[in-house]
Amino acid sequence: MTATTVQRTVHAVGTTDGARLHATVSGSPQAPVTLVLAHGWTLSQASWDDVAAELAPDLAEGSVRLVRYDQRGHGRSTWGEVADDDVEIDLLGEDLATVLAALVPTGPVVLGGHSMGGMTIMALAAAHPDLIGERVRGVALVDTSAGRLATPPRTAAERLQQRLLPRVSSWAVAHSRRVDGWRRRVPPTAPRHQALVRGLLYGSAATDAMVLRGAEIMSASSVRSFAAFYPALGRHDKAQALAALRAVPAEVLVGETDKLTPVRHAERLAAALPDAHLQVVPDCGHMLPQERPDLVAAAIRRLLEPW
Repeated sequence: MTATTVQRTVHAVGTTDGARLHATVSGSPQAPVTLVLAHGWTLSQASWDDVAAELAPDLAEGSVRLVRYDQRGHGRSTWGEVADDDVEIDLLGEDLATVLAALVPTGPVVLGGHSMGGMTIMALAAAHPDLIGERVRGVALVDTSAGRLATPPRTAAERLQQRLLPRVSSWAVAHSRRVDGWRRRVPPTAPRHQALVRGLLYGSAATDAMVLRGAEIMSASSVRSFAAFYPALGRHDKAQALAALRAVPAEVLVGETDKLTPVRHAERLAAALPDAHLQVVPDCGHMLPQERPDLVAAAIRRLLEPW
């Protein structure tokens, strides 16, 4: 049997403030539809590897073109001139618009976003509602939220944490070399490291290999990406922007034991998008693109079916 070669190109997409977004494009330029995938906080486009592997036959037969990119300050993408205090999810929405203009200037598009990547899609819809329905024909929102992630502090300890966190984050960025040295002492292969990642991000069905791969991807993220985006996630509020997304089919997926964006956030998305297909996946946590790439790919294929 002869293997089919899939065309693959690498791009550096420039933003107006000088960031360079590292992007990978796979598949035929003549494909009838393009799938663009946005990853989550402290991850990179590599977090979509398993879903991309599931979609490899579709790429090989020319039915879809795939664009993946590293979010600003993640993976191989640079920060640009943005100051930490100006980091917002809205900025990522503009970055996605820039990626679309540079790499998918024409033709129908389906968007997939995991965690912060789903929030990026909502920010795009808020700033550019004209794109939804006209260019963007479907969205997959995986382990994500439209807002209300930062709950008001209820105890004295939580109030103290709220006051101290910005100072701790600023200190961590200012002393990033020292913090990175501490991180290297507990590498992704360390049992303590994997236990922490498993407990926070994965469900009971996750394999050790999944957890190790996720830990490796996150370990490659900078201290700044941890610190600068954390408060932005808490400020994220795009419930109103969901009205624009009602114009297109939506797939909403969440792990049953997701601790970062629990099931109630997916239920709110589905309630705001009446035609959305909601899946709550048993025995899974926050990392569905790794834990159940088959289900995520199947949801994306449903969005691609018209083409």
